[in-house]
Amino acid sequence: MTRTVAVIGSGLIGRAWAVVFARAGCQVRLWDPSPEVRAQLPDTLAQTCTLSGDDPAALANVTICDDMASAVEGVEWVQENGPEKLEIKRQIYADLDRLAPPDAILASSSSALVASSFAKGLAGSHRILVAHPVNPPHVVPVVELCPSEDTAPEAMDRAEALMHAVAQVPVRLSREIDGFVLNRLQAVLLAESLSLIEQGIVTPEGLDDTICHGLGRRWTLLGPMATINLNAPGGVIDYLDRYGPTMARLSDSAARGEAFTDTAAERVAAAMPPPEEVPERTRARDAKLAALAQFLKE
Repeated sequence: MTRTVAVIGSGLIGRAWAVVFARAGCQVRLWDPSPEVRAQLPDTLAQTCTLSGDDPAALANVTICDDMASAVEGVEWVQENGPEKLEIKRQIYADLDRLAPPDAILASSSSALVASSFAKGLAGSHRILVAHPVNPPHVVPVVELCPSEDTAPEAMDRAEALMHAVAQVPVRLSREIDGFVLNRLQAVLLAESLSLIEQGIVTPEGLDDTICHGLGRRWTLLGPMATINLNAPGGVIDYLDRYGPTMARLSDSAARGEAFTDTAAERVAAAMPPPEEVPERTRARDAKLAALAQFLKE
């Protein structure tokens, strides 16, 4: 049976999600509140496929809808990609809860808001969760599935199964936490990075090289837990016995929120390409990520 899903909001993340579902054979109903955005979707979706190396023929599975009600009619899953503004999100979910089939899962791509903040009090709060992707999700497959205290386990089970079915990599969280997992890890690494740069210990280029050609290469294949399991003859317990005290000392002295300063931002910005180059560099990054994804599959 062909699965039918709705994608609400057609910005960068929404378009990427449409490609994820369409190439997996789902029928995709795509809607954006802006008529101008909807009019451009045939072209922007084709560009998304071209950059990632996906077959544009998959876009035959995408229907662009004129209103939210027709987009969610008869679907089993709704992927919402609206603004990260709480009042707007609350209104969107009140509408989705009213319009979508009662057994449809309502999932948010939010990277900043937990589900309870916009689902509390709704009749369908048991079917609402966060499915937080990494930008862009059609070439970076991890999706954090984060429930609220009201989210039913059955909704999480279905979410996990659907993400596997569309070739994403679901990471199931047991409860809500600010920033989920990925952003919490990113925040700690970024804080120490900015601190090292502001202290003049390393340049922005040197910092990026350390990640790209060091930790990043290692972590492309193995996460940090699997990595330390290989970095001592006796595995994780042996590693922590050998290096735990050193790592504890370093983590205790690492930067935290105080590292996010204007001075650090200015120093990094001075070493970066100008903002007008961001769109083209973003496209180049996405093409490389797509090539990496294909290589890892093979």
